[in-house]
Amino acid sequence: MKTTRREFLEKSIAGAATLAAASCARGGPREAAFRRSGPNDRLRMAVVGVRGRGAAHVSTWLRMSDVEVAAVCDVDPSVAGGPIAEVEGATGRKPAFVQDFRRILDDPSIDAVSVATPNHWHVLASYWAVEAGKDVYVEKPLSHNVWEGRRLASAARRRKRVVQTGTQSRSRENVREAIAFLRSGALGRIRYATGLCYRDRRSIGKKPDGSVPPGVDYDLWLGPAPERPFNPNRFHYEWHWNWAYGNGDIGNQGAHQMDLARWGLGKDDLPTRVRSLGGRYGYDDDGETPNTQISVLDWGDARIVFEVRGLPTEGYRNNAVGVVFHCAEGSLVVGNLDTAAFDPEGKEIRRFGGGSDVDHFRNFVEAVKARDLSLLTSDAEEGHLSAALSHLANVSWRLGTERPMTAEEPFGDAEEGNEAFRRFREHLARNGVDPAKTPVRVGRTLAVDPETERFAGDPEANALLSRDYRPPFVVPAEA
Repeated sequence: MKTTRREFLEKSIAGAATLAAASCARGGPREAAFRRSGPNDRLRMAVVGVRGRGAAHVSTWLRMSDVEVAAVCDVDPSVAGGPIAEVEGATGRKPAFVQDFRRILDDPSIDAVSVATPNHWHVLASYWAVEAGKDVYVEKPLSHNVWEGRRLASAARRRKRVVQTGTQSRSRENVREAIAFLRSGALGRIRYATGLCYRDRRSIGKKPDGSVPPGVDYDLWLGPAPERPFNPNRFHYEWHWNWAYGNGDIGNQGAHQMDLARWGLGKDDLPTRVRSLGGRYGYDDDGETPNTQISVLDWGDARIVFEVRGLPTEGYRNNAVGVVFHCAEGSLVVGNLDTAAFDPEGKEIRRFGGGSDVDHFRNFVEAVKARDLSLLTSDAEEGHLSAALSHLANVSWRLGTERPMTAEEPFGDAEEGNEAFRRFREHLARNGVDPAKTPVRVGRTLAVDPETERFAGDPEANALLSRDYRPPFVVPAEA
């Protein structure tokens, strides 16, 4: 008898509850009291991971009079000084510095946790915080793999915790208006969506393993990932291009555009088929993830064609980062330069403006204060589904085989993908990569069961939906 999506999710929630109780019994994070924040209360926040994006979290929370940055957490003390000084300068109060964020889980004075760690820590940090009774704002992508994303979404629902995914466009006024315009049918039937992640990513070179920087808790940084020697090309930011910690640019910058594409198409489940191709071109370095990639995700009645380019390139429809919705009666561009609708001849018919990324952080605070999960514009379920799209595409690519780049129709009847592949080859040629002499990894075409969130009849692919977690940094499995 086939398990329905609802039954599967209910079993996931029940199983997670059982395992969470067992985890706590074994000495895991204890339940922490939650101080309900009323209209006049201040939300006491701990920011976890404050290099780069996490520093921006600190700056954003400081703009809100009803939020207090009470603690700054990072495994690397050398990156914490700036954010701590910023808080002290703005408020006259120095926040606590906590190197091991697990110490804040038992602190009842901390109401919420803002997670901006590397991807491989997103779910575990958030899951532990949720189990400790805290609300969570977690950066995109919500997860490092499909399986753990579902665990966090289930835990948030079961524990009734507010978990916001950091896909800020969900709360921007101009984007919300543009998506509403698209979904109204004003441009006719949506034929497909093209996602763009054109980011100039230079070679990270090759570096030998070496000593852990002074003061860094490297074991904690590794967390769920396998134990291995320290290497600067697997540390600050460069971790994005290593499978143990990151998801490549399709799961980095592309996580935003995958979310926009799925949102615009109105899909609240996973696609039924996925295939991805590409490679790491233009240089030979320590990176593992593709820097040039095309993925086709197919729901049967709708498709996303997602393009990643890490070498210098021109834009697509005037944008380097964004989504183009191709419709029967025109198109909608939601990009880094344009958010506008166009008629079939390319004439602009409406432009959308207004909104700020701060709106998304504010949306989280309002949902926490109201104790109303329905107020969230990008809750854990939305974050899980969108992150999973990138993960599914990467699974296909990782299971691919090298083939000549001269193939004309690698995506079969998905002509939108084949057209993108032809532009892919032209792009590489302009960057000195000869398509006639260079192979491309063509990923396995994978059939997805949206109800169970697993691949049909492919144990090798299913093995890549999760990971082997390194104790004690383990996301609990269902019973």
